[in-house]
Amino acid sequence: MISDPLSGHRADGSVLIALAVSWYFTRRVQRSITEVAASASEIASGQYTARLTGVGLGREFDQLAETFNQLADRLDSVEITRRRMLSDLAHEMRTPLATLDAHLEALEDGLRLLDTQTFAMLRSSTARLARLAEDITAVSRAQEGRLANNPVHTDTGALVDAAVRSHSDRYAAAHVALICDDADTAPVTVDPDRIGQVLGNLLDNALRHTPAGGTVTVASTSTPDGWTAITVTDTGEGVPPEHLAHLFDRFYRADTARGRQEGGSGIGLTIARTLVEAHGGTLTGHSDGPGAGARFTMKLPTTRTAADRPERR
Repeated sequence: MISDPLSGHRADGSVLIALAVSWYFTRRVQRSITEVAASASEIASGQYTARLTGVGLGREFDQLAETFNQLADRLDSVEITRRRMLSDLAHEMRTPLATLDAHLEALEDGLRLLDTQTFAMLRSSTARLARLAEDITAVSRAQEGRLANNPVHTDTGALVDAAVRSHSDRYAAAHVALICDDADTAPVTVDPDRIGQVLGNLLDNALRHTPAGGTVTVASTSTPDGWTAITVTDTGEGVPPEHLAHLFDRFYRADTARGRQEGGSGIGLTIARTLVEAHGGTLTGHSDGPGAGARFTMKLPTTRTAADRPERR
């Protein structure tokens, strides 16, 4: 039998090509695995900016890279929240702690008496610290999606009425008119306690910025595009245009002269927006400027009733 040397060469060439292809893909897979291991090591050491790029090895590897990057984004977000919370706490605790320290030192030196006024000041500072801790916890949990939310079917009229009734005495004491306009109600599916907290924060904010003789109106309106709006409108101080974009920033104050005791913890609006967004809604603020009052609008998805659904045929 006579052997064909060309066939032998072709066979050797096929083996070499197969080995080269295997080596190429093995190297690509090895580099990808090494990249995953290196990125995972960076994240484990606290460097949450590490990301993976698509390696072009198929849908499974691309899905792995996408999932890994989502995990890194989540960890980075949580870490940013933690750092901001600690920074905010350190900043906001200084004033009440300084007040407590000054009064205790004055008591020790005999410069002050432990009278009713001193007790009131001490209790006010400790109450502010307690409120600050509660607010920081609430907004951090909400931003991380860990705040309990128990939605039920209700309507905006009930939400507005409950908020107005709970604040009527405080408004009357401040000589500020509180008007409820819930004629245009709509069904919504929300946690009444959380939305009540939002309306409470908005009403507290409106009362702080509306002088005696002013008016605050809470109204409910529905829109054809499937949304329901609850607005809180006041005739108070208003907001300068340069401050509107920062209304919902934590601890931001348009009026820097306003005292911390008078102005609350400084994150009421932040908590309010976070809670509304957790319900799939939006919260915005508007003002035509100083002296023109302000309007806050909360939009929530309208719940479709049986009458709204198309009939089956």
